[in-house]
Amino acid sequence: MPSTSSGSSRRSPLDGYTQDGEERPLGSYSLLSSIFSVSFVGALIAARRAGYALPQDYRAKDIVLTGLATHKLSRLIARDKVTGFARAPFTRFQRTTGHAEVDEQPRGSGLQLAIGELLVCPYCLAQWIAGAFTVGHVAAPRLTRLLTAMWSAHAIADAAQLAYSAAEKRS
Repeated sequence: MPSTSSGSSRRSPLDGYTQDGEERPLGSYSLLSSIFSVSFVGALIAARRAGYALPQDYRAKDIVLTGLATHKLSRLIARDKVTGFARAPFTRFQRTTGHAEVDEQPRGSGLQLAIGELLVCPYCLAQWIAGAFTVGHVAAPRLTRLLTAMWSAHAIADAAQLAYSAAEKRS
């Protein structure tokens, strides 16, 4: 291995990122980011080659529905009790947190840990979901509008359920 001028060996430019020894699977994060980027760009290129054109403009309705649907679907994947089976190979159950959601911790190391961190983070998943909806708006706009309307309605229903529960507690 090449040595630095101070005599210490350096294995990777990512070495030394953390100071407390906590594992940050930066190489695996890089792999996941690359998979997202290649998949997103590849899907847009494939849609273009299949004859689908990028929309000239976007309606505010589509942006709002896509935003609400992205929020809802990312929470369903990251926090819902029933979707725990998909996260289980990468996470460890911690506790039920209410409103049909759970708290889980990523487990393992390397790619398993990076995937676990992605799967328990609705904010992290949102980019992947918004990317899929964006490609959907190009290649299958009617189906994508149907799906974003469905998950937006689900998000609105959740808000209504929470408001109802809060009103019951005040009475």
